[in-house]
Amino acid sequence: MPISDVVRLSEGSGVPTVPPLEEYELLSQQWEEVEYRAYGGPAKEYFGGYWTGEPGSVRFDAWPYDEICVILTGHVALVDADGARADFHAGEAFFVPRGFAGDWVTVKHTSKVFVAVTR
Repeated sequence: MPISDVVRLSEGSGVPTVPPLEEYELLSQQWEEVEYRAYGGPAKEYFGGYWTGEPGSVRFDAWPYDEICVILTGHVALVDADGARADFHAGEAFFVPRGFAGDWVTVKHTSKVFVAVTR
């Protein structure tokens, strides 16, 4: 494979995508995020890229896919349905399983790279 098949994961590379807000229960007045989907599987079974988000929070009844996140800058937290909280900062990585129920809280402007497996 040639070097052109290597994909840079950064803001502005890939296809800017804003997931539909109908998929979320908004917990804060404003929610801003952009995914830069830089690659995906042949059958769209996985995708990944670079993500940025502004402070705010949303609730998920069920996380839509398995996702690995690597926080590059900022601070986010996940809060489960029982109120237990885990905070993640720049340099940390974590896995969110499909079906996770709870809140995604962007505490400070954050950037991450991610891989989502949809199947």
